[in-house]
Amino acid sequence: MGQLFAELGPGGADVTMNEIGVIRYRPMTMADVGHVPTGCQGSREAVETRMAELGSAGILGFDGEQHVAQLQFRRYEPALRSPKGLWDPRYWGDFGDRAPELPVDSIAVFCYHVGQIDDSEARDRRYQGRGIGLALLDHLIEWAVASGYEAIVAKSTPPDRAVMSFMGGQPVGAYIERGFELLTSWVDEQLRDVIIEKGLVSAGTDTDTAARVGCCVKTLG
Repeated sequence: MGQLFAELGPGGADVTMNEIGVIRYRPMTMADVGHVPTGCQGSREAVETRMAELGSAGILGFDGEQHVAQLQFRRYEPALRSPKGLWDPRYWGDFGDRAPELPVDSIAVFCYHVGQIDDSEARDRRYQGRGIGLALLDHLIEWAVASGYEAIVAKSTPPDRAVMSFMGGQPVGAYIERGFELLTSWVDEQLRDVIIEKGLVSAGTDTDTAARVGCCVKTLG
């Protein structure tokens, strides 16, 4: 597989290149609603309301004109709870009683969808493992700073590649490298059950370690 590298694209936009094509990143706009996958973001009305309030609702990645990646975010709400735990998009903003106190103008990282060609659970694996998820995060940080947000909070995933890919997130190391602080970590018991049920880690792996998530915060400005 070709080595990834970055260059300056038209209009000053950062791009990632490989043999598949040029991956271009930009914030989601109102014009994208109805044209890019938004299934995990809720109804069209909810997405448009969120975008009007925040200025965007995601960082998008395109291979030519084809949508191939997305990092969703929402305003941080410390009282947010996921009614189905891991099986609801609100899981990413649910920190339970560990939710940190952050400024009002803070956003929460939700799920990463790398290799997302359409609004389904299918993923094109050619786009995975190429640093696209990290590029989405980098662009989110840049956008948040430029937009005047005060902090970003993210739920980190376990570092095991199979678990990380299943969840659609980033491990704590990716956040630490970008100036986030790990405030707390814990074993997600629901995730541990899923890991065992789906056989996501090899025999002998400590399932508590494989199911440890964390709360990471980056102060902006």
